[in-house]
This record gives sequence, C-alpha cells and structure tokens, in this order.
Amino acid sequence: MCTMDQPPHSQGPGMPAWRRRTQGERRWPAGLAVTTAAVLQLSLPGRLAMPPRFLLPGLEMLLLLGLTAADPGRIDRREMHLRATGIVLIAAVSLANVFSAARLVGELLRAEPIADSAARLALNGGSIYLTNIIAFALLYWELDRGGPAARTHGVEAYPDFLFPQMSSPELAPPEWEPNFVDYLYVSFTNATAFSPTDVLPLSRPAKAAMALQSAVALATVALVIARAINVLRQ
Repeated sequence: MCTMDQPPHSQGPGMPAWRRRTQGERRWPAGLAVTTAAVLQLSLPGRLAMPPRFLLPGLEMLLLLGLTAADPGRIDRREMHLRATGIVLIAAVSLANVFSAARLVGELLRAEPIADSAARLALNGGSIYLTNIIAFALLYWELDRGGPAARTHGVEAYPDFLFPQMSSPELAPPEWEPNFVDYLYVSFTNATAFSPTDVLPLSRPAKAAMALQSAVALATVALVIARAINVLRQ
C-alpha cells in the first residue's frame, strides 16, 4: 500500500478545522454530480457527442463505482492509486465536455445549417454549460490542498482557494471546512459571472483553471444565445 507523507505542520486544538485532521467528507455529493454529468452527456445529439458516445460516460460510471467500492462512506484513504483514479475520472468528464463544446462552437462559428429549433439549441448548449460547471467543480475539489483525502488529514498548509470562512472565521462554526458543495458553488459563480466572486484563487493552477472555465462558459453562452436569436428570427 502506497501512502503519502504525514502533515508537515502542527495539529494543535486552536487550529481551524480546515487546516487540521478531521472526519472525511462523504462521497455521494460528488458521485451524484458525476452521474448527472454522464446523463447530460448522453442527452446530447450524436453530432455533438464524442464517439463512441457511450464510451466516456460509461467509463465515468465505472470509475465512480470503483472509487466508491474502494473507499465507501467518507473519503479518508490517502493512497496514490485512488487519487489517480479520481483524476482520470475528472479528465474523462472534462474531455467529453470539451469535445462537445468544441463541436457546438465550431458549428455556430461556421454558421452551418442546424436543424435544431431555438429551444433544442438552447437545451444542448445548456447541457454543455451545466456539465462544464460540474467538471470544474470536480477539478477544484480535487485540486485544493491535494484533494479531499489530503484535506481530511490536514496535509497541506496553504490553500488553493480562499473561502470567506477562512479569512473571517467568526462567520462560521469552528468545525467548518470546505466540501464538494462549496466547490460546486465556486464553479457555478465563476461560470455565471465569468470571474471569481467571493472565493479567490490563490495558486497559479487554480487561477488557470478558473480562467479556462470562464472562457469555455463565455464562448458557449454567447454563441448559443446569438444563434438561438437568429433561429427565432428566421
């Protein structure tokens, strides 16, 4: 069994929960998000799905089942193969969505005839937009301070994302620490506002990821809305 190093800093009682060893968070919120992403990917028409269309959604569900079986309940096992599996899962969700977004944007930029109605076009764009939110939420969740298992053991002292509860601990209970729902919120607000809101990226990888997400979201939303309006006028 391959494990990582022990925490490099003190685990004193006065340390906030997000910096010390705590009980692992439950996997089901992230699992539900992965399942939703797979369903959204399968809902896209064949021309927008990465062929073969069942390959990546099926791989995502198999990887999710494997992670759940290997580390059920709460996420607290710090093993390299589990982290690698989680990263591959996030890559599969992201790859499928990047492919679909690129195909959709390519069609819109080339002004190719699209048989879809404005409603169907908006639905397809919405599916890609929502999957983008889920994919980057999973990425932020896995990136911040080494991932959920590392956060459980309080390994990394320096966060990749600064939540308001960290800079103003009096606004949250002593046991507060970020979980998947918090990263989903970060992803949603970044995709909606096209910039950070109340949660700030601190590390360079976090800044790069948020910039990439904003670019994908902006391209998808702007082009889909413009083409949908054009379809309605025809």
